[in-house]
Amino acid sequence: MKAAMMYGPNDIQVEMVERPSCPKDGLVLKIMAVGLCGSDIRNLTSDSRKGNYPFIYGHEIVGIVDEVGAAQSKYQIGDRLFLFPGTYCMECDDCISGHSENCTNVEKDLAGTGGFAQYVAISGRKIQLGGIYLIPEDVSFEAASLGEPLTSVYACLENIQVGYGDTLVIIGAGPIGCFMAQLAKLRGVQTVIMVDINEKRLEMSREFGVDHLVNSAEKDPIEAVNQLTGGLGADKVISANPSNTAQAQSIFMVKKGGIVVFFGGVPKGSLTEIDTNYIHYSNIWIKGHFGASYIQSKRAYELAIDKNFPSHKFITHTLPLDQINDGIELTRSGEAIKVVLLPQE
Repeated sequence: MKAAMMYGPNDIQVEMVERPSCPKDGLVLKIMAVGLCGSDIRNLTSDSRKGNYPFIYGHEIVGIVDEVGAAQSKYQIGDRLFLFPGTYCMECDDCISGHSENCTNVEKDLAGTGGFAQYVAISGRKIQLGGIYLIPEDVSFEAASLGEPLTSVYACLENIQVGYGDTLVIIGAGPIGCFMAQLAKLRGVQTVIMVDINEKRLEMSREFGVDHLVNSAEKDPIEAVNQLTGGLGADKVISANPSNTAQAQSIFMVKKGGIVVFFGGVPKGSLTEIDTNYIHYSNIWIKGHFGASYIQSKRAYELAIDKNFPSHKFITHTLPLDQINDGIELTRSGEAIKVVLLPQE
């Protein structure tokens, strides 16, 4: 089969490799579409494996069941499946409490990667624990692939109760920031302020309900947000980018008693300098966000495949797997909002 093999930072080579064998209690999925995620790009352009190469990344996976094991009876050849990469035990205290995203026994390697290829093997254990959803015949594979990146966004906005009348600041106008703006409007947010250093990305974000744009490369974003909110600050601020500076600035954009979310992961080992005295006296709540529970993943997937959800606005580029490096550059430059790769082309 064809696969995009990572041999090191910025060294991704599309080549022929052995097709995975079918687990006795599992299946082999023929990958029809796989989204190119910001975390994939970060992993592909850094020493993410610490020298343990080659490796196949890709986790926004949808496809068709191509082969089933003798001991697997839940799915049949030809079934169209969406694969949520999280695999939770549903037995630990976190899972039982409804926060499976914090699962103590999370099994990361069952089906959480390997999507930049034409086929991927799904184990019986993954099938047993769940996170696999059927794709209706009238839904495109490209649209269904948005279910994964939408999941964490959906969970974040639900967890901090973004809703009617809110003023929301989103720092980072990439794919995740655009998803956040669209969902925020669906949840009744009154005003969305988008902050970024890339003018092209900012302009593209208007398509998703953004009310005000702030180019932080040209003006002080803290001052701009305070002007737009009459000096009060926003109800909620989400730092959705890998920037320590953005995290430090975010607390000065939120109103007293407001909520700040650190959504984007910053470089490992880096530290963000924060004025904790200001946080203390302003009654600011800070929350870190990562992942989503099983129920949130299912709801986000159902939203992604809803006929009223504008998936076509997010997917700006579809490319064959051979052009994965082009997709990386399109995303990094800000020309693309969402790149979806088609391994069978």
